[in-house]
Amino acid sequence: MPSEFTSDNHPFVTPDVVNALPSKPADVRSAYGPAPAQFGELRLPKGNGPHPVAVVLHGGCWLSLYADLHNADALADALRDEGIATWNVEYRCVDQDGGGWPGTFLDVGRATDHLRTLAADHNLDLDRVITIGHSAGGHLALWTAVRHRLPTTSPLWTADPLPLRGIVVLGGPGDLKRFTPHADAECRQGVVTELLGGTGVSSDKLEERFRFGSPVQMLPLGVRQVMISAEHDWVVPPNLGAAYAEAARNAGDDIEHIIIRDAGHHEFMVPGSVTWPAVRQVVHSLLET
Repeated sequence: MPSEFTSDNHPFVTPDVVNALPSKPADVRSAYGPAPAQFGELRLPKGNGPHPVAVVLHGGCWLSLYADLHNADALADALRDEGIATWNVEYRCVDQDGGGWPGTFLDVGRATDHLRTLAADHNLDLDRVITIGHSAGGHLALWTAVRHRLPTTSPLWTADPLPLRGIVVLGGPGDLKRFTPHADAECRQGVVTELLGGTGVSSDKLEERFRFGSPVQMLPLGVRQVMISAEHDWVVPPNLGAAYAEAARNAGDDIEHIIIRDAGHHEFMVPGSVTWPAVRQVVHSLLET
């Protein structure tokens, strides 16, 4: 049975509330590629380090019109205050030049590997790196951890991907096929197909892209995973998290599924909300030495 964090009464959060949250500015902005959206913002905790790192991946249905990295500023800032360096990543979305297949996937991988470039100047502990992603960013957080299982023939393959200590998924899908009807209803009709290359892709080719773009089809990941769902999340309902967790567990992965009561889809991005105790605890547990 999944564990639960509870709250007696908590109103559901909307995206505009998240985007208006205050946060302290990042310490470093760094590009990992030439496109305008290929950059990230690094926040460094107090002290000399070496600092554990959380790669923060925003959601928004893989669509820039819904969210960008500033949607995750408050979360990245709060984790920095917990003594964790945060690398808040922007990436090309399906509605931007170069986004979709393979660009969106390659971007989050390259951004994660860019920590090797940042580590020396900012004393980052590359043995303690996790990804944490919300909604569509949760899918990308899982996918980033599975890159070592990609065949060299895949356009998503990269040599020597940075190993991860763990993954935290905040109301995100691990199975793109199961998520597709929810994405059609809550995001945009056909957005998963857009992510995988568009309607012009043959059925055989589309199936191959699900094989290498949907984490559930590449299990086991071989890294600890925590899926955190919200009881009243209509975008990525808790049953999707439960189904992915069961598949991962059956494949031999170390995975936990937590359901937060009295929470909706966007509470995850609000430090101090009903979801924060679980998020804080999980991140620390994954990064502890």
